[in-house]
Amino acid sequence: MNLVERDLQSIWHPYTQMKTAQPPIPIVSGKGACLYAEDGKKYIDAISSWWVNIHGHAHPYIAEMIAKQLLQLEHVIFAGFTHSGAVELAERVLAILPSNQKKAFYSDNGSTAVEVAIKMCLQYWYNRGEERTKIIAFKNAYHGDTFGAMSVSGRSAFTAAYDTLLFEVEFIGLPGPENIDALKSQISNLRSQVSSFIFEPLVQGSAGMVMYEAKYLDELMAHCRKEGIMLIADEVFTGFGRTGKPFACDHVQTQPDIMCFSKGLTGGTMAFGLTTCTQQIYDAFLSDDKMKTLFHGHSYTANPVACAAALASLDLFLEPSTQQNINRIVNKHAAFAEKVRGHKSLKTTRQTGTILALEWQTGDNTSYFSGLRDKLYNYFLNAGIILRPLGNIIYILPPYCITDNELDYIYATIAQALDEI
Repeated sequence: MNLVERDLQSIWHPYTQMKTAQPPIPIVSGKGACLYAEDGKKYIDAISSWWVNIHGHAHPYIAEMIAKQLLQLEHVIFAGFTHSGAVELAERVLAILPSNQKKAFYSDNGSTAVEVAIKMCLQYWYNRGEERTKIIAFKNAYHGDTFGAMSVSGRSAFTAAYDTLLFEVEFIGLPGPENIDALKSQISNLRSQVSSFIFEPLVQGSAGMVMYEAKYLDELMAHCRKEGIMLIADEVFTGFGRTGKPFACDHVQTQPDIMCFSKGLTGGTMAFGLTTCTQQIYDAFLSDDKMKTLFHGHSYTANPVACAAALASLDLFLEPSTQQNINRIVNKHAAFAEKVRGHKSLKTTRQTGTILALEWQTGDNTSYFSGLRDKLYNYFLNAGIILRPLGNIIYILPPYCITDNELDYIYATIAQALDEI
């Protein structure tokens, strides 16, 4: 029995329960921006393996730091104990975040980082004796697959089975010149009930790489701050250079109260979550009253190996060459977008930093379940490129180490697809 046959007998893969789903492709190794299958075929990982990989696969420096850590300390309970990796990582990440971020809380992944943020905000007001339980979020948002994270995400086919169990959220449209005043008025009318506003800054990834302008987000954030509403920036996707700057919130003046991270945090090597917050929020829990404690913890909280991976990834991220690579990708994306803009097969092109999205013309069916999705996916897969469409939307989101030749091949294949599909 080969690897695929064994896989199909024992593993439940995400998003692949349809009887017509293709069998998984067995990957045996990776290097740089490429993955290598069991049959020897090479694939360019143009989506960074679900947006997590920022430095390339099997990076030797990250692997070396992980190996060293494994021989020193693999794990220790993080309740009543600490270790140098957790302390150093908190100090170094906080140093490059907006200046009001003062405390770091570790968890396991992006969804749990969001869960922690939601609980911090709700209990902040509870500890102060104020009943503020409503949360504001953007329509079509995606913040994760656990129940709290689903609750603050837009209602869709992905949440339909659980909609009656999710807590109520006030969903608002993305801010722009046509609605910013109406949004601020809506928020002002709700302010006495609202604990927090959670948002994906600049780019709604799972919604289809939907992008909006920083100046209107900044205006909305500033208004929430004036109304005493906590601001949660979900940078699980946008953090660590994806928008061209270290963090998406570097594009705005108003500082969030809480920030959530995962994906690129460890350079794509393993699951890890981080939630940071202000001193003001932390102080609302600092008490001799045990009932004011944030009762949230994971068995693998602040895992030393994950901390080592994150520290190694941070070393690489802060090298000048990484920002040079980010700028290179930004410029090449922009040149390609300009080249194909106006093509008869394209509805729109949009770019924020290293994220380039191309929306195919499909008539009325533009949903995640568009029939065009499978055609596009298989077309690029056959060409040795992993591009996982969001319905009729193709996006390129590569590791920063991707070469110009690899990018040019991706662009040329997309240009060919535009003429053929």
